[in-house]
Formats: sequence, C-alpha cells, structure tokens
Amino acid sequence: MQTYCLLGDPIAHSLSPAMMNLSFQALGMDCRYDLRVTNENSIEDRVRELREEGAAGWNCTMPCKHAMVPLCDRLSTAARIGGAVNTVKNENGILTGHTTDGTGFMNAMADAGLPLPGKKMTLLGTGGAASAILIQAALDGVSEIAVFANRPASRKHAEDIAAKLAPHSETSITLHGYTDPEELREEIRTSAVLVNATPVGMDGGKGSGHCLIPDASFLRPDLFVYDIIYHPKKTPLLALAESAGCRTSNGESMLLMQGAAAFHIWTGRDMPVELVREKVF
Repeated sequence: MQTYCLLGDPIAHSLSPAMMNLSFQALGMDCRYDLRVTNENSIEDRVRELREEGAAGWNCTMPCKHAMVPLCDRLSTAARIGGAVNTVKNENGILTGHTTDGTGFMNAMADAGLPLPGKKMTLLGTGGAASAILIQAALDGVSEIAVFANRPASRKHAEDIAAKLAPHSETSITLHGYTDPEELREEIRTSAVLVNATPVGMDGGKGSGHCLIPDASFLRPDLFVYDIIYHPKKTPLLALAESAGCRTSNGESMLLMQGAAAFHIWTGRDMPVELVREKVF
C-alpha cells in the first residue's frame, strides 16, 4: 500500500483525507492518506520519517509550506519563485516540491467556463494564496494582472515575485494601493475577473463582515468575481457581486482543484472531481 499524508498544524479540520481516500477508493487504488501534525520545528524529523517509511508523497499546509522548501531535492518553477511547497512527490528518495494552489485556482476558473490565459485579472492581496495565484496565472499566460496591496511590505513582496517571474512570463504585472478608489474602479473595469485573496470577509477574522470593494458600482454583470474564502460560503464580496449580476465562486472550487492537481502529480491519474465535489463539499 502506498501512503500519503498532510503535514501542518492545526490540521484536524482538513478535508484532504476525505478527498484523497474517496478518490483512491473510487479508482480502486491501494493507497491511504492520513494526517501528521507537524510544525517548523519538527518538519525535518517528520520528513526523515516519511523517507524511511517510503511514503509516496505528502501535502504541506501552514506552518510547513516554507520550511519544506530547503528539504526538497528539486522544485517546480512555481514553488521556486514563491518559496513555498504544498505538494511533495517522493520518487526513489528524490523529493520534488510543487505548489498546486495557483494551479487549483486556474483550473477552477477553467472549470467555471472562464479560462484565464489571454485575459486580465485584478488580484486583491499578496499573501501566500495570492502569491500562488499571481505566479501560476503569469506562468499560464494571463495577459495582465493588477495587484492591490495595502502595506509597503506587501507591495515589496509583490515586486519581488514580479521580478522573479519576468524571465518566465510576458504577463504585465502592475502594483496598486487602495488609497484611490477610482484606480481600483478602472482596473476592475478592464478585467475579466476580480479575485479576493485576502482574509477580508472570512468568518471569525478581523475582516469578518467586511468587503474591500466600496459598492456595486465597481462591478458589472460580465465580470467574474472569485473569493478564495469558503467560510462563509457567501462572503460580503460575493453577495455584493451577485447584486450586481456577476458570476461568482467561493474558494471551495480552488480547494478541490488544488487537491486534484496534487493527486495527479502523485499518481498520474485524474481525481474523480465530480464525485469528490458531491460527497465532500
């Protein structure tokens, strides 16, 4: 039996075991997926243990995504640029680190009927998920990405990523702040999709009940609005977007598709995504 797992802390709430084990069962694969509570201080010992076990692969979530990078023998282009790994494949002791968050977003948009290569995106945020989306969107050929950040450190982080992307992508990346609402309005006006990749609007967070878009006049019916948050399922941004007639999606589809991308990296097979969507989400 091949074994896979998730490293991170806390992880008890994770949907990954349900997603992966259902997929293995549906495809008749002799594999199992479990949880291994791990943090930055224990990850080296954990990876050594997994090597000794012959684990075929694992996922990493916080706080292990950055700590996993130097423990890999090889990195995908996206993982190297972003300095984060959420999926590791073990091939005869050689560990290759990938990041599938951005792939999950891009595939979720394609699954929703809006493939993004050649289109413009407005991206709110520069944190871990936002960076993964920015990197993969640029690698996949999104024509232009307008990134909005609210702190100098966040802007610097986005600048560094844009510089690292330059040799690999012709995507135009522009950086903006929130101080001028009309600048935000104009970038959204010329975009095919608006993505909230910040915690604003998440249940229980500092931004719970809030929205970074001032009002519905910033939106239009042919704009797709994506919020990576999935608790609550309908954030204030998505409610505002629906009132403006926009197509919308929350982050469940990104979570599903990033898991499907990891599954394919490990097994070379397609996750039965419709079954997983029905049974797990």
